[in-house]
Amino acid sequence: MLSPELSKVIDDTVDQERVALAKLSSDIHANPELRFEEHKAAGWIAELLRARGYEVEQGIAGLPTALRARKGNADGPKVAILGEYDALPEIGHACGHNLIAASAVGAFLAAAAVAHHTQGEIVFLGTPAEEGGGGKIKMIQAGVFEGLDAAMMFHPFDRDMLAHTALASMWLAMTFKGAPAHAAAAPHDGKSALQACMDTFRLIDGQQVRFRDGVRVHGYVTNGGQAVNIIPELAACEFSVRARDTVELARVRGIVERCAQAAALASEVTVEIVVREGYRDMRNNMTMARAFGEHLGSLGRKARETDDRVGAGSTDMGDVSHVVPSIHPYLAIVDENVALCHQHAFAGAAASDRGFDTTVHAAKALARTAVELLVDDQLRSSVRAEWSAEKT
Repeated sequence: MLSPELSKVIDDTVDQERVALAKLSSDIHANPELRFEEHKAAGWIAELLRARGYEVEQGIAGLPTALRARKGNADGPKVAILGEYDALPEIGHACGHNLIAASAVGAFLAAAAVAHHTQGEIVFLGTPAEEGGGGKIKMIQAGVFEGLDAAMMFHPFDRDMLAHTALASMWLAMTFKGAPAHAAAAPHDGKSALQACMDTFRLIDGQQVRFRDGVRVHGYVTNGGQAVNIIPELAACEFSVRARDTVELARVRGIVERCAQAAALASEVTVEIVVREGYRDMRNNMTMARAFGEHLGSLGRKARETDDRVGAGSTDMGDVSHVVPSIHPYLAIVDENVALCHQHAFAGAAASDRGFDTTVHAAKALARTAVELLVDDQLRSSVRAEWSAEKT
């Protein structure tokens, strides 16, 4: 249990930082930066943390825009609060990462304010490149998550949920090579790379009946030919493949690759397939999620545990959840079904008053949950036991 006195200090600290956090969120939103290029965002976060007296390590894990700050007893249990701050091409912060960053900074500042009342350490981790770059994976590989007892963050959405699935994913880039010819005078002499590329899409569509629930395969053409009067010698496309777990992901990958190979065979062209590993499925730690839910409820927001009516995407927080007990709750910044992530309307909501109010709630609930984990040995043991049981 977290005492009312500690909860009050946490809440008051977030409220005292409201202006600074709002500016941080607004600045990041107004200056969208793509994966691994979040130099302004990372700099603003580091500047705010240093202004509050915390030492900030920048460039951790060999990533220039990754950062870490800590407060408390380094020899005790450790809980990390994660921030994201990269944007999307063309549509900016349509995933609300500006709000994630502000909530994580606010939660860290609030939890750090009472860290001396615990036997452990609060850690802030600035994690770049969630949008397709896998920054957290690189940080895992560099050992940044070793020794942590828990990790947490929140994500904006159109409803409040304590937990939701995130799909395992990968990307397949396909390059088709054929033979050019005059498209009008001698099309029969050509071997169309574009035809094979387009046939790949049609073949994959025809295989949908073989996909289990939760599988998503979507792609786009990255090179559709060189000129209208030339049978395309070169064409390329990229697919994202997602599934509820890595076993199904591997099966679907095989289907997609065979579709590309069959299309290439039919048009007498070659195909090269390059695989870029994506993210693992999310293992939501429900013991920790329910603790977060209790704190959120005391702040006036009653969240459902999950909602099977909504679809799922992918996140490198899934990879984190396989190496340390983790939560990734969703909190509404719009009404249900009004807008979802990666839409223009959602980008607007990420800059709204309602969006920031949700950020404040998230910061308080995250900080309370983190501190409770540090002061409550039984809760921490239960979180670890659930996580260990899921690994077997």
